[in-house]
Amino acid sequence: MALSFCGNNSTAYSVKNGVLNNPCFVDALNLVPHVFLLFITFPILFIGWGSQSSKVQIHHNTWLHFPGHNMRWILTFLLLLVHVCEFSEGIVCNMVMGTNHLHLFMPAFMGFVAATTSVVYYHNIETSNFPKLLLVLFIYWVLAFITKSIKLWKFAEDKGAAQYLRLYITALLVILYGLLMAVEINVIRVRKYVFFANPQKVKPPEDLQDLGVRFLQPFVNLLSKATYWWMNPLIIGAHKRPIELKKIGKLPIAMRALTNYLRLKDAYEDQRTPEDPDRSPSIWRSMYRAFGRPILLSSTFRYLADLLGFAGPLCISRIVQQLNSEKDVPEGNTTVSNYHMSSYELLQNSSILAVLLFLALILQRTFLQASYYVTIETGINMRGALLAMIYNKILRLSTSNMSMGEMTLGQINNLVAIETNQLMWFLFLCPNLWAMPVQIVMGIILLRHFMGSSALVGAAVIVLLAPVQYLIATKLADTQKITLEHSTDRVKKTTEILKGIKLLKLYAWENIFCDSVEETRGKELTSLRTFAFYTSMSIFMNAAIPIAAVLATFVTYHILNKEGPSPSQAFAALSLFHILVTPLFLLSTVVRFAVKALVSVQKLGEFLQSDEIGDDSWRNGDISVSFEAGKKPMGMVTINRKQPMRYQMDNYEQPTRRQMRPSETEDVAVKVTGGSFTWGNNLLTLSDINIRIPTGQLTMIVGQVGCGKSSLLLAMLGEMQAIEGGVYWKEVEPIKNRNSVAYAAQKSWLLNATVEENITFGSPFNKQRYKAVIDACSLQPDIDLLPFGDQTEIGERGINLSGGQRQRICVARALYQNTNIVFLDDPFSALDIHLSDHLMQEGILKFLQDDKRTVVLVTHKLQYLIHADWIIAMKDGTVLREGTLKDIQTHDIELYDHWKTLMNRQDQGLEKDIQQDSQTTLERKTLRRAFYSREAKNQIDDEDEEEEAEEEDDDNFSTTTNRRSKIPWKVCWCYLSSGGFFMVFLMIFSKLLKHSVIVAIDYWLANWTSKINNSDSYYLLVFIILCAAGITLCLITSLTVEFLGLSAATNLHHNLLNKIIHAPIRFFDITPLGQILNRFSADTNIIDQHIPSTLESLTRSTLLCLSGIGVIASITPIFLVALVPLAVAFYFIQKYFRVASKDLQDLDDSTQLPLLCHFSETAEGLTTIRAFRHEARFKQRMLELTDTNNTAYLFLSAANRWLEVRTDYLGAVIVLAAAAASIWSFHYGLHPGGLVGLGLTYALTVTNYLNWVVRNLADLEVQMAAVKKVNSFLSTESENYEGSMDASQVPENWPQDGEIKIQGLCVRYDPMLKPVLKHVNAYIKPGQKVGICGRTGSGKSSLSLAFFNMVDIFEGKIIIDGIDICKLPLQTLRSRLSIILQDPVLFSGSIRFNLDPEKMCTDDRLWEALEIAQLKNMVKALPGGLDAVVTEGGENFSVGQRQLFCLARAFVRKSSIFIMDEATASIDMATENILQKVVMTAFADRTVVTIAHRVSSILDAEQVLVFSSGILVESDSGPNLLAQEESLFSVLVRTHK
Repeated sequence: MALSFCGNNSTAYSVKNGVLNNPCFVDALNLVPHVFLLFITFPILFIGWGSQSSKVQIHHNTWLHFPGHNMRWILTFLLLLVHVCEFSEGIVCNMVMGTNHLHLFMPAFMGFVAATTSVVYYHNIETSNFPKLLLVLFIYWVLAFITKSIKLWKFAEDKGAAQYLRLYITALLVILYGLLMAVEINVIRVRKYVFFANPQKVKPPEDLQDLGVRFLQPFVNLLSKATYWWMNPLIIGAHKRPIELKKIGKLPIAMRALTNYLRLKDAYEDQRTPEDPDRSPSIWRSMYRAFGRPILLSSTFRYLADLLGFAGPLCISRIVQQLNSEKDVPEGNTTVSNYHMSSYELLQNSSILAVLLFLALILQRTFLQASYYVTIETGINMRGALLAMIYNKILRLSTSNMSMGEMTLGQINNLVAIETNQLMWFLFLCPNLWAMPVQIVMGIILLRHFMGSSALVGAAVIVLLAPVQYLIATKLADTQKITLEHSTDRVKKTTEILKGIKLLKLYAWENIFCDSVEETRGKELTSLRTFAFYTSMSIFMNAAIPIAAVLATFVTYHILNKEGPSPSQAFAALSLFHILVTPLFLLSTVVRFAVKALVSVQKLGEFLQSDEIGDDSWRNGDISVSFEAGKKPMGMVTINRKQPMRYQMDNYEQPTRRQMRPSETEDVAVKVTGGSFTWGNNLLTLSDINIRIPTGQLTMIVGQVGCGKSSLLLAMLGEMQAIEGGVYWKEVEPIKNRNSVAYAAQKSWLLNATVEENITFGSPFNKQRYKAVIDACSLQPDIDLLPFGDQTEIGERGINLSGGQRQRICVARALYQNTNIVFLDDPFSALDIHLSDHLMQEGILKFLQDDKRTVVLVTHKLQYLIHADWIIAMKDGTVLREGTLKDIQTHDIELYDHWKTLMNRQDQGLEKDIQQDSQTTLERKTLRRAFYSREAKNQIDDEDEEEEAEEEDDDNFSTTTNRRSKIPWKVCWCYLSSGGFFMVFLMIFSKLLKHSVIVAIDYWLANWTSKINNSDSYYLLVFIILCAAGITLCLITSLTVEFLGLSAATNLHHNLLNKIIHAPIRFFDITPLGQILNRFSADTNIIDQHIPSTLESLTRSTLLCLSGIGVIASITPIFLVALVPLAVAFYFIQKYFRVASKDLQDLDDSTQLPLLCHFSETAEGLTTIRAFRHEARFKQRMLELTDTNNTAYLFLSAANRWLEVRTDYLGAVIVLAAAAASIWSFHYGLHPGGLVGLGLTYALTVTNYLNWVVRNLADLEVQMAAVKKVNSFLSTESENYEGSMDASQVPENWPQDGEIKIQGLCVRYDPMLKPVLKHVNAYIKPGQKVGICGRTGSGKSSLSLAFFNMVDIFEGKIIIDGIDICKLPLQTLRSRLSIILQDPVLFSGSIRFNLDPEKMCTDDRLWEALEIAQLKNMVKALPGGLDAVVTEGGENFSVGQRQLFCLARAFVRKSSIFIMDEATASIDMATENILQKVVMTAFADRTVVTIAHRVSSILDAEQVLVFSSGILVESDSGPNLLAQEESLFSVLVRTHK
């Protein structure tokens, strides 16, 4: 057929009745504006793009939206849609008419191209901010509007035009062109770029001028917003190098926690009216006022998406009906000169329906993702606001609330970590609450329309089973709670084992403790079994409900109508059931979250209403100040933290004379008059307090324990409630950082930060001052031991320091701050005498007094009273005396004498103290040990890393990216094989079978419904059997996956525990405890609870997609042609997404921990923060941490939307391809119509599950890292427990004599390391008392470990009573010797369990051991005696008592060889002397080897072995060695004296 514009009809070109009356000419006129636009814009676009090709990704600081920006995009999209309809209508009409009439569809096609060009052109002009070029568009809209209006006018003149579809299309186009013209006029009006003398200058929004803002969702154009196009560089870039915090930048201002906090706070405070100021505001109402609008917007999107979702079933039903009905469109009729069709006819055309279905799917998915995005963004904003609100409240909490236990740290942590997240999740799911009922009702109405009343039966099945799902969901939550309790218990036991692993190995008790962990794990696994059962039930319900509903519906239909439904009805119903199941399944989740949200809001409300610290006005003289978070009292200048204390630094040199309050004659810094204070329980803690703290002097507060010294300090700081009287602070010139008090609390409090940050605490760094403070607190030796010096992280997550080290850092912080007043609360409590003296002299007397700072010192060390300028003596919460030492000496002789006797006692204590190696040396030793071992590990690690780095350099860039995008198949296989091969086989087999049966059900349905006479009940019977089989298989598969996971978890944990417990001691030295614990806590939790459900979801969605594509391809093989490009696109999308998602997930996790820690840190250090007046700084830090975490979370959710939009669009293309393939095949008579419905229904399911395949794949990849980590520990070498002798060959009573021969002994910790003992030869007679000494690191302790074969004896041997210990089984060797270690280790349980976990001894034997260890009386006094409770780590006993218990434990085991490894280090002299005597008497006949910490304890030993650098240098009796002046032993004795 020849192509011609107006057709081949001779009258087509006639213009007799007037030019405009020729429809062909009017259509030609309509082409003019489109051609004009293309002609003008193409050159501009190419020139513009040419110049921009260097920076294709336009930098975001140029996004500049002209007014009406979103309106223009929406109108253009609508315009494109109408053009598609016009084009379709033209094509269909053209097919009906005999000859080709280009004018029917050509203008529509050109209009489509022009509209697309207009929006591309507009986008380019907007980003380069060149508004003058918009004139072209203005002219185009005007011309298009005029030409279309002419066409509409001509149609309107035609009488019969009312039923033409073309009339309505033209009218719509006229309206759209008119509106676009209006938008253009509005831009001219606002920007004045033409027709006005001075155009308006504009700047991009503030956020975009800040190059740090990378989250562009609010600023990009509508298309990029809908498809997350702006995320492309980030997601594709992640493939080359990991996404870091720098890369995701900052949040836009509107999304920052501060902005949202102010919104929420205003909404909260506005509810308090002047008439009713005490009314507690409603949090729900505040949240609605602050965040209600976006939720409404999201709900609108959600409704639109849900309604468009029903287009699928409707279109499928029409397409199937159309293809099955034999009537075709009217035959070609050449006589029709200008055929017009009605809208009904257009919708009869299957090709048109396929295109409409595609467009509906695209729109539905876009709206749905937009709805998700808006709720998630709002949820994140709200969480930020709530966190800021909680934090502000924490900073104002009254101290009594914390100390009286009304508000515990745990509760605060729960509010932050759990309750805010519950509310955020509730908000995410919120739109579902009102969207779902509408969706369900609509679905049931449509079902009724297709299937009649039988549909109601199917719907009833779904609705009735919904409560069952809710029940299962609640059961799941309960089981999870129980599992959590057991797992906490298990982790606690594991932690104890790991902390005391050295002891367990030395006593050969590993298996006893291992069994105790396994027992707890058994309980945990029982609840995990229940958890797995309920999870599989939930999965089963979700899969089986649609099958059951379809079965019920079709059986009822068959019974009622005596025949099966038609294919169009059947497949529409099938896809409707699939739509209906999702909201019902989700509904149970949403309801559960709603209930949780109600509880969370109630908890939050109670917290926000709890008591706050009193009004702060008195701290600034008598000025009343409105106290408001973030505002400073008036007397204070808000300090700019950038250069905070320049003024102070100037004043620091010469203190100026300060002004007096008129009522005061003396120079007093703080004064308390007639004060009575309470902690809030109406019991007075302090009563009748009248004191003054003189300015610039040293005031000491003394008194017995518990007499209220610390409370007095806190009362002055305003932390206590004043019942009467008041505290007056001297006014200071505003320039000084006023009542900021440098305060060192009794319980040391550290930040999670470096040592330097802990000491400077937000003040500017001054090197000279910093060094002086470090010296005063003798911190330099400790800092030298830390791996990164003073840049080492300490605190909760950092390195554990000892009590004394922590306390000195806190004192250093107080000294470093440049404040007038310093409060030190018992700073000497955890320090030994040398450090206390040094701190007193250098720190307090020299550093602080030289500065003329006012110092208040609480102390028990009365020998320092002579340095005090002013003394306050307290007793039972009142002031006993106040004055100088001289005053007290003259006026209160009794008190003075009492002090003198106490001082004498302390002096005696001092002598003892000086004799012993100081406690600090011990602390430093512990620290050094921790690092010595870790450094060795680090060296090995560094070497590995270097090797890896070299390998990576050799590879080229592409392999690194490949490595990041590869799926860890090896680890997956390792996980599956841990579950057992039978279970793996069962899972794979049942999964495949289930999906085959489901396909068979649908295939049978297609066959049955497309038969002409389908009333045969044989079809129905087979259908029922297939459905029953499908439901049974759903149950089997859901159970197999969960129980495969459970069996894998059981085996992995069991192997891990056994490997770790039997690992050599060296492993524990070089592996940080936290790392091992993580395997048992976080990683085990992932393996237990998360992997099975992810695996299930992944296999299910993958098989659904594959079976769907398989079905379509088998019905219409031509579909495979379209599948190839789609598969390629899908591969790249998933490949890029998985890498980016993993990085963003890591960022989200890693930014969450600091935030939670900051909250708990603040709650712990409240008094310190408030005393220093650093609330504003801490708030700022909290806002930064919240924003960082929110940025990561927002990017993660935007990445998820990026993926879902792309996979959804791919799905829509699959539907279009399947429909097109079916229609094409049908026209060529390739298959019956019933199967078309089957193909399209499957195409729709593929759309739903494509993104789940990728999401689950990404999740599984992240979770498999846990298996990988656990696996890396499973390759650890175990100790050789067997030995070459059999246990039965060892005599029962070995070692009976206790004779030890050491021959040429060489020992090392690891084959990689140097030997620590070299060629040692010694002989110890039976029953001899031997002392071993040497400087630190000389190898003393290594020898004690060698006796137990705990280290690598690579040369020489130790022979005990004639048997080489290396040949003995380890269990036998270690259970026959006794040792007491330097660090006392106790386990939680009873005293009996700690002395004898093997339950081998009688009570008499235990009491005897306790008596020897001087503990009998103390234990008798405890409730329960031997069964008295020992808390974790033995915290309820002092260090000395714990050491004595360890001695008793060694006595219980009656061994003829007894080793003491520096065992008396933490006992005072008196107890030690008793012990030495006991050891001499109780062990008179046994061999005792003492590794001496204090040389004085082995002076009279029968044999002394002196080591130096791993070599035995001297060996003789103690007195003999002492007699030799030059011997190393004499030198050691002299230096230690």
